[in-house]
Amino acid sequence: MESLRIEILNPKARNLIKSLADMNLIRIKKDDEKTEFTELLAKLRKRPDDAPSLEEITKEVESVRNARYEK
Repeated sequence: MESLRIEILNPKARNLIKSLADMNLIRIKKDDEKTEFTELLAKLRKRPDDAPSLEEITKEVESVRNARYEK
């Protein structure tokens, strides 16, 4: 099986892709969340000197948890 990422420029193309999926020739999967995380990870890896330290990450996680549980 081969996977491709396609950017749809024309809305008519979406109908063609849906038709292919209806004929069981292709499967459509959404991976928006994974893509955002992958982009963030790539951005952080490009500049390791600017990446947050483990202590900074821990502080941020703790502050988010505290804010969540205060509600």
